[in-house]
Amino acid sequence: MIQRIQSLFLLLAAISGAGMGYFNLWKAKLMKGVTASEVYFNALSSYLIFIIVMVSVLLSLITIFLYKNRKLQFRLTVFNILLAIGAIILQYVKVGQTADKLMADGATIISASYLPAAFLPVVTLVALYLAARGIYKDEKLIKSLDRLR
Repeated sequence: MIQRIQSLFLLLAAISGAGMGYFNLWKAKLMKGVTASEVYFNALSSYLIFIIVMVSVLLSLITIFLYKNRKLQFRLTVFNILLAIGAIILQYVKVGQTADKLMADGATIISASYLPAAFLPVVTLVALYLAARGIYKDEKLIKSLDRLR
C-alpha cells in the first residue's frame, strides 16, 4: 500500500541505495612522479559493497509489498538497517584500503574527499529507521484495536 508513510520511506531507501551504486563516492588527486591524476571510488570498485547495496535495494522494494504481514515487514526492515550499517562501515574501510594501496604504489595523495553520494547510505539508514518506526506504530495500533473488540 503506497499511501502508508513507511512505504514512501522504503521507496526513498531503495532510491538512495540505487544512487549509491551509481555515483562516485570518493575522489583523490594523486601525484605520481610528474603526472597528476584523479582516482575515484564507487560501489563497483568493491563488489562486496555493490552486492550489499543491491540486496538492500531489493529488500526495500520487496518489503513495500509485504504490508499485509507487518511482523515480517518489520523484521526485514530491521535486517535492512543492519545491511545499511554494514555498507557504511565497509565503505569507510574500503576507501581507507584504496588510499593505502595508492600510497603503497608510490603515489602521493594531494587531496582526497568524500563526494556527496557517499552520504546516501546515511539517508538510506534514516529512511529505513523511519519506515521501521511507522511499521511498529501500525502494528501497535492494530493490536490496540484488537483488544477493544
